[in-house]
Parts: sequence; C-alpha cells; structure tokens
Amino acid sequence: MVGCWFQRAVRAGRIIACAALLAGCAQAIHNEPINQPLAAGAKPSVDLGRDVDTYFDDTVIALSFSGGGMRAAAFSYGVLTGFDETQVRTAARSMSLLDRIDFVTGVSGGSVLAAYYGLKKRKALSDFKQRFLLRNAEEGLQTELSLMNVARGLQGGVNDTTQFPQWLDENLLDHATFKTLLFQRRPTVWINASDIYNRTPFVFGRTTFGALCSDLSTYPVSLAVAASAAVPVVFAPVVIQNYPGGCPIPLPSWVQQVRNSVSASPLLKLYADALQRYHDGEVRYVKLLDGGLVDNYGLAAFTVARLVADTPYAPLEPEEGVKLRRLLFLVVDSGRAPSGGWVQTVEGPTGVNLITAASDTATESGAVGSYSAFADTMNRWQDLLIKWRCNLSPAERHRFGAPTGWNCRDVRLYLARLSFDQLGPERAAALNTIETRFKLPPDQVDLLINAGRDALKTNPVFRSFLKSLGAPPPRETPVASPAEGALEAEAQAQ
Repeated sequence: MVGCWFQRAVRAGRIIACAALLAGCAQAIHNEPINQPLAAGAKPSVDLGRDVDTYFDDTVIALSFSGGGMRAAAFSYGVLTGFDETQVRTAARSMSLLDRIDFVTGVSGGSVLAAYYGLKKRKALSDFKQRFLLRNAEEGLQTELSLMNVARGLQGGVNDTTQFPQWLDENLLDHATFKTLLFQRRPTVWINASDIYNRTPFVFGRTTFGALCSDLSTYPVSLAVAASAAVPVVFAPVVIQNYPGGCPIPLPSWVQQVRNSVSASPLLKLYADALQRYHDGEVRYVKLLDGGLVDNYGLAAFTVARLVADTPYAPLEPEEGVKLRRLLFLVVDSGRAPSGGWVQTVEGPTGVNLITAASDTATESGAVGSYSAFADTMNRWQDLLIKWRCNLSPAERHRFGAPTGWNCRDVRLYLARLSFDQLGPERAAALNTIETRFKLPPDQVDLLINAGRDALKTNPVFRSFLKSLGAPPPRETPVASPAEGALEAEAQAQ
C-alpha cells in the first residue's frame, strides 16, 4: 500500500514538474482591456435597477438565469418558451406573457440567453436553439487535458479572452455593444461576473462602470458574457481598466453611507467598498471570472437595489409603487445534485473530481445564501410597501395616480425557484447526468428545453400568479418524449 502510494506521488510530482517547466516556456496570457473612458461631459449614472426607462404597468416580471453552461441556457430557454405559450389578457387584448417580462439577470451559461433575449426580444425564441444550443460553442477552445494546457493554466488560464467572445460575436451576438441594451424599454438586462480581488459580484451596469469612469455603452456584450462564464483556470480573467482622476461622475450617495454603517449587510458592504476602491483608483485593473463564484443566481443587483433604497417604494418611483399589484420573480436554477462514486470509498475525491467538488460546494452554498437573503429582502419590501401605501393621505393618493376603488393592500410578490428536483426523481436523475459545458448532444438539449417548459407550467407559485391575473392555468405536458425516456433509463442503469 505504501509502495503504491509512493509510485503515485512520484508520477504526480513528475507531471507537476513537467508542467512547471513548460509554464516557463509557454507564452504568457495577455488579456488586454478594451473598455473606454467616459467622455468629459458624461452625466451621472442612474440608480441600480433604473438603467432603462422600463414601461410600467401594475404587473412586474423578473427572471434570473443561473450558471451551468449550455445546460443552463437550454433549461432557461425552455422556461422562456413556456412564457411564450402562456396567454394573459390586458385591458385591450390578449397577449403572450413573454412580452410582459421586465427584468432578466444572467450568470455564466444563463448570461448567454439573457443577453440574446435582451438584444432580440421574442425573436430570440425563433433561432436561439439553432444558433447556440445545437452548436459547438467550444470549437476553437483548448479543452483537452495535456501538459501544455496545464502549463497555460499555471500562466493564468488555458484560454484567453479572444476565442469565446469571438465565437459569440460571429455566431450569436453579431458584435453588439451595451448601447443596444441600455436604451430600450424592456427588458432591463444584467450580466453578472465576479471581481476576484474584491470578492464581490460585478454587475455590468452603469453604476459599476460609472465608478470605473468607463463607458459601458461601447463595451462588447460578448466580453461581458465571456467574463460571466470564465471558469477559473479554463479561462483567464477578463480585464477591465480603471480610469480614475477627473472622473465626471460622482459615486452614488449611498456608497459612503453604507461604508460608514455598522449594520450594513455584508453583501452591500463588500459592493460599496469595491465601488469606492474603483473610484479612488486603488484598483488599476479589475479581474473578472465566472459570476457563479460569488452569486450563481445573479441576484446581487436586485438585492442591492432594494438594500440601498431610502424609501419604502424604491427602486420604484412613487407612482409605480401605488400602481403595482403583482410582482413575479422566478429563479431558474440549472444546478446539479451531488454526484460521483467517491463517497462510497475511503479514498477520493482526487484530481478533476476534487476540483469540481470544491467548485460546486462554493457555488451552491453561495447560491443558497444569496437566494435566502433575497427572499428576506423581498418579503420585507412587500410589508413596507403595503404600510406606505395604506398611510398615504387622500391628496397623495390622487397625486400618485391611485385609481377609483384602489386597495392599498392589494400588493403581492411571488418568488419561486425552478429546478430539476421539482420534476420528480427519475426525470431529475436524467437531467443531473448532463455535463456543465458548452457542447451538448441534441437529445439532451431537447430534454432540457422540455424540462424548463414543464418546470414553469407545473410550478405552484407561477400557477397562483396566473390565477391572480385571472388567466387560465397553463396546459401541462402529460407524457415524456422518447429522448427523455431513454435518458431516464440510462440514469437509472447508472
């Protein structure tokens, strides 16, 4: 036993030594920042959550697409398909619920769909499957395990920031910049990465770029998506340059208030500290990796928007706070359940399994914490909003546009998570066998799309939300497809 262990140690030492020697010969990774400084006459940034003048009625719908590679993109695409198949009536006509989505936030694989839907709206449903889900988005990437790739990993990352963004631009995003996303009515789109120095979410929004004195409107959407999906070592960090000194945009007033507060939440404190470091020039270059490292659900932007609010109705305007009746927030969670046979033996995990297990542990535990914090924040907001509405004077109600017969307590926030485990043990087992990568077989893509559609339509919170709107319940898919049955059988056999 000792001899066997010694042989393995010698082999591992040789591999590491060879990789270290190759690292000395390998060309260093250079990810040159391409973000531009703000113009001298730039205007102050708007508050978090108000990057776009969103058309507002009495119903707000927000979606969060989690990380998980193409698995996440396909599952979330199925949810959007379910929205498109759900009809609701307005005062004038019947329309698809897809056209009522106000906010979308995405992380890693989920950010690909979030960006594409934000750019193309409902047209995204017509070709996203062909342009992305059925393609090999890993072509051009170095994915094999080799000594040279280990050496490149030791230099900063196996793949730099040219391959994946270039593929996205040429095959999906058509070289779009944030200018297209910033000046539209709906939906507001947030792409989320991780600032690995400040250990905080990095939201591609005007507040963050304003603190860096940089122009978000000229930044490529493909680079933001690549940063959101940049798995450590597999990808080198995406780099954003800071432009401090003479910045035309001051920090929001809440940043200093939060930094001086002893009772501020840890999430808010970290985010405020990072913004201050950007603005003061303490950080010359921001290094970004996979958004799932700190917030796999992409909830930070929404949570911070409410935590920094100094009114009961913010981030809404008072007229919107009076008008609001229903808010639906769905977290589309494509994370997998624990897997691997190493829990049945004393040995292990080792190698890739050890790295994967550690990464999954950090990602999932962080996601659970962010979801719980977000749920608490939203529940408190609902209570504060109702209390504020019910204490309005008749004159204030009239000024803010309260209609005849208005009920101050008629406000309800619907929050739910859509995940594999809600589809039954057999189906969840099949979904959990699907790898986290950017290349999947067509049958697995179809399995995920159907799962996303069914997860939405069977979700009790979503069905309750539809009932509150007077809409009929969505029709459920009663029978699994042949592809689903085959994968379920394969999962059971394993």
